[in-house]
Amino acid sequence: MAKRQEFMVYNSMTKQKEVFVPKVPGKVGMYVCGVTAYDLSHIGHARAYVAFDVLYRYLKHLGYEVKYVRNFTDVDDKIIRRANEHDGEDPLALSDRFCQEFLNDMVDLQCLPPTHEPRVSGHMEQIKDMIAQIISNGCAYTVEGDVYFSVDSFPNYGQLSGRKLEDNRAGERVAVDLRKRNPADFALWKAAKPGEPSWDSPWGPGRPGWHIECSAMSANYLTHTFDIHGGGMDLIFPHHENEIAQSCAACPESNVRYWIHNGFVTANDEKMSKSLGNFFTIREVTKLYHPLALRYFLMSTHYRSPVNYSISQIEIASEAVFYIYQSLQDSEDALSPFREARQREGTEPNSKTARITPAAQDCINKLRSDFQAKMSDDLHTPYILNAALQEALRFMNSSLNQLKKKQQKQQQLSMIQSLTELEKEVKEVLSTLGLVSSETYSEVLQQLKDKALKRAELTEDDVLRLIEERASARKNKNFQRGDQIRSDLTAKGIALMDVGKEMIWRPCVRVEQEQPCAPVEQEKLAPLASS
Repeated sequence: MAKRQEFMVYNSMTKQKEVFVPKVPGKVGMYVCGVTAYDLSHIGHARAYVAFDVLYRYLKHLGYEVKYVRNFTDVDDKIIRRANEHDGEDPLALSDRFCQEFLNDMVDLQCLPPTHEPRVSGHMEQIKDMIAQIISNGCAYTVEGDVYFSVDSFPNYGQLSGRKLEDNRAGERVAVDLRKRNPADFALWKAAKPGEPSWDSPWGPGRPGWHIECSAMSANYLTHTFDIHGGGMDLIFPHHENEIAQSCAACPESNVRYWIHNGFVTANDEKMSKSLGNFFTIREVTKLYHPLALRYFLMSTHYRSPVNYSISQIEIASEAVFYIYQSLQDSEDALSPFREARQREGTEPNSKTARITPAAQDCINKLRSDFQAKMSDDLHTPYILNAALQEALRFMNSSLNQLKKKQQKQQQLSMIQSLTELEKEVKEVLSTLGLVSSETYSEVLQQLKDKALKRAELTEDDVLRLIEERASARKNKNFQRGDQIRSDLTAKGIALMDVGKEMIWRPCVRVEQEQPCAPVEQEKLAPLASS
């Protein structure tokens, strides 16, 4: 068995990159905090789940058997409030609806389904059992049907976030409760209130606090010791800090080997917030841009760094995706006649008659080595997208141009084999990054063009009419009008290109993109909180 590539990951607990060594050789247990399902997901969620999808895919690429658990919070104050705003809709029904909407978004973004997607409502017994164990171990106390975790019982509280206990706030989601022994104590179980969903428990009817759910569900699916726990940096405190405390209180041997966190999303260099009106749902973005463009954009910045969302950046990503798929389509078009001929003749090229050119082999080797080196260095996707992959695609397009020229049979066979092997390597890289669609290249290209037309508020007939008008203007020596048509279309994100004697169009980055406006004009939706 070949030696597995050494994989370095940044561990938020130790504040440094470490060699990834799973608890069980060849197997990985990974838990990622999911969404609180009360509204449509925003691009902050997309950032997190694309990042961990890349991690999931790369671990599988390295040959690991991965058990990936991502939860849904379907019992929460925000869900109850939103249900009440919807004329008293059943909170679990509302949450179920938005769980499905989230899953639809993940399919659009090419995120692989996790191994398990547990919901709080389906794991009440595990949650109550863990709370009971924490109380039994002297780390929690009851007050009028509520159960609170005593942070004073856990000396290492603050080890992940670096906060000192005396500096901690009481919590992010609740007001200070004077019944607490320490203002930093947090709820494990909340006593039932009129009109709210509740479950029976040894402490009376109620429902879980925010943090306990992840401790209970991760232990249920991965045991108390597992390899990776992930989420956004905003979850380090208080959520993950509290998870560590309550998990260790329930089981002293509890341990997560690697804590991994993704960075924030900003909009036009400002932190996203409802008050600034710069918070966008995934649906708002994908209404005008292909989901693959959003995924590419999110991977074009290292997962731990802040990523700045702007229209110009998403358009650059969209153009990059078009270039990738156009290159693959051109390669398929060029190679198809040769592949069909081989199928008719029942022959396949062999190493004696169709040897890869040295330049192509160098290109393949470099792409492969760069991909392994950069991805194994804490998932350095920006280098892959912006350098290694672009270099391979340029070589592919250069080779396609060479193939069009008249060549000797042996040279032609060698070029065909070189392109075939390079295409295979490029697709392997794209697949691991989640950029290979289940649809054909031509279908994705048409979808990208349709989105560009929508942004430009034009139809394809409009563009074809302007192309004809431009051709007529140039024929009549009215070059100023011809140039104006091309300039106007470029400003709308439509590029005109001469291909032989034909004029075609393709999407491009719009020239004037200084307006920090939302990608679509519609009523803003409240963001969906991560759990």
